[in-house]
Amino acid sequence: MTVRDAIEDDAAACAAIYAPYVTGTAISFESDPPTAAEMAGRIAAAQRTHAWLVLTDGSGVRGYAYGGRFAARSAYRWSCEVSVYLETGLRRTGGGRALYAELLPRLAARGYRTAFAGMTLPNAASAGLHRALGFEPAGTYRRVGWKAGQWHDVAWMQCPLGPPDETAPDDPR
Repeated sequence: MTVRDAIEDDAAACAAIYAPYVTGTAISFESDPPTAAEMAGRIAAAQRTHAWLVLTDGSGVRGYAYGGRFAARSAYRWSCEVSVYLETGLRRTGGGRALYAELLPRLAARGYRTAFAGMTLPNAASAGLHRALGFEPAGTYRRVGWKAGQWHDVAWMQCPLGPPDETAPDDPR
């Protein structure tokens, strides 16, 4: 498996990987899977300000991870939100770890200082992956998302991306 920067041509594969999470789980709170064109727009936007990576093998794209804006207020600009998605059946095979191992340093190099990841509960695989990569619990939003006929909690975890400092670094690039 190889990790590389996503390109526009990866959009259809990323959309196909993501669709089952949208239609068959509460892992994503979206109700309709994005089209390949919508996914291409998301990839382009992430590449401009954060990063979007794909995991590939001889048969094509098997997973992806990206960083994006954490919150709109300017004081949050050194924080980002990260997500990782793998083809069904590839969870717990090291693909998520490989993607994050490339993604988190790239975000740090751009000037981001803290990464946040949200996960619908229960999700032992995601919680375990994030803990293994240095994420710590940040809190849980109770009954925050309605999907599949029920309320869901969302746990948040955070990970430092750089050394602690008392002064703000340059704005992220």
